[in-house]
Amino acid sequence: MSRSVSRSVSRVVVVGAGVGGLAAAVRLQALGHRVTVLEQADEVGGKLGVLRHDGYVFDTGPSLLTMPHVLADVFAATGAPLEEVLELERLPVACRYRFPDGTVLDLPGEVEAIPAALDAALGPGRGAQWEAFLDHARRIWDVTHEPFLESPIGLGDMVRLSRRASDVVTVAPWRTLRGLGRRHLRDPRLLQLLDRYATYTGSDPRRAPAALAAVPYAEQRWGSWYVPGGLGRIATALVDRLVELGGEVETGAEVVEVTVRGGRADGVRLADSSRRDADVVVANADARAVYERLVGTRAARREGARVRRATPSLSGLALLLALEDAPGPQPHHQVLFAEDYDAEFDAVFGLRGPPRPVERPTVYVAAPDDPAVVPGPGAGAWFVLVNAPPHDPRGGVDWDAPGLAEDTADAVLDLMAERGLDVRTHVRHRAVISPADLERRTATPGGSIYGTASNGARSAFLRPANASPVPGLYLVGGSSHPGGGLPLVLLSAGIVAGLVGPPA
Repeated sequence: MSRSVSRSVSRVVVVGAGVGGLAAAVRLQALGHRVTVLEQADEVGGKLGVLRHDGYVFDTGPSLLTMPHVLADVFAATGAPLEEVLELERLPVACRYRFPDGTVLDLPGEVEAIPAALDAALGPGRGAQWEAFLDHARRIWDVTHEPFLESPIGLGDMVRLSRRASDVVTVAPWRTLRGLGRRHLRDPRLLQLLDRYATYTGSDPRRAPAALAAVPYAEQRWGSWYVPGGLGRIATALVDRLVELGGEVETGAEVVEVTVRGGRADGVRLADSSRRDADVVVANADARAVYERLVGTRAARREGARVRRATPSLSGLALLLALEDAPGPQPHHQVLFAEDYDAEFDAVFGLRGPPRPVERPTVYVAAPDDPAVVPGPGAGAWFVLVNAPPHDPRGGVDWDAPGLAEDTADAVLDLMAERGLDVRTHVRHRAVISPADLERRTATPGGSIYGTASNGARSAFLRPANASPVPGLYLVGGSSHPGGGLPLVLLSAGIVAGLVGPPA
């Protein structure tokens, strides 16, 4: 059951200026609360970070926006519409895929064109296979999007929703995403394409629930979008809207404790020992970090123990490449698939051995064709990412070990060249962001991008709740319900605003 707070609420402190925290702040300020956002870093954005170097601008987080109507709803509900604030550009090619056999697929940005493109690239009948799968995925979306993605949910809600036998059969909580794919897709390249969508939640497709089929359905139904100037502009636009409404954002303000009085959150304490009183605290931070580091109640410790038992999501190692005379033209997004995807997931999640860097990983490349992010013609600001196990010096991979991150980056560039995308002689500057760096930048344990993995139905649908066990404390962002990725993070902000409600 959802919980709301007293209608006398007026002061709200949001801990963290990631997209979820900023979107929640904007919605709550528009409802009439007095909202202050406190961010430990010197810049806003959280995992939607931006790095600038000699005229190059890099998004260090998401490279695409899907389900743009979710972002539009934040602005429409709080003032001027999105189109007056940000330009969105729909990509004609959602992604170029290179499969291990050398086949190249340019997946169109318009869903109607996808079957023909699959037939042309992979062979006749592949489009029909994908259409059959996507039809099942649509039915999963229809069943799950409102109760599971747009509303607060707990175990009782799942039991209640499971009483409709037809819905249970559609969602098939006993089946994995890989298992669902095998029912519809006979081409191994289509299965590999589907497996990739499990990584959107930091998960293993062999254990992630079939319900995640809703992810490719939503992406392909609403298309893939880019924000000229970089996706970091989304965070800037949210800050601007918040300030226009009378809210405040303070950077360089590290929260070290959520204070509790009479069993209820009543403010926060900062690293400089100052205190901010609040009627409601919204934590846009990793759920595990909130319960283990910021809140000291017994209920928080119990919840922290539960979160700690869950499998951490995968992390990533990123290369920010400032290129001269960049090879082109290139699609905005490319995926160079691993020869052995299962070996990749085994390494990342510590199966058949301890967690370890992937020897030959899938490589994700974002190469925006955008003059606003480069210093001049022919230059390229490329973001390259490979899946990686979280930073865990005690029981896994120590990404701070001398040379490990840089050696891995060298290997990734060599692998790109081997797979037909050689930029080694074009690199003017390179920055490497390891899982250890992600942990430090975002205060996320291990640098796990999505908090916990959706490995199993309970993990997927019972992420840490937005209403915490501590009255007056709410969680927003990718590690809490409904999950990671820009659209779900924005939905979590709407859920939190609904739980808090307007002041009296």
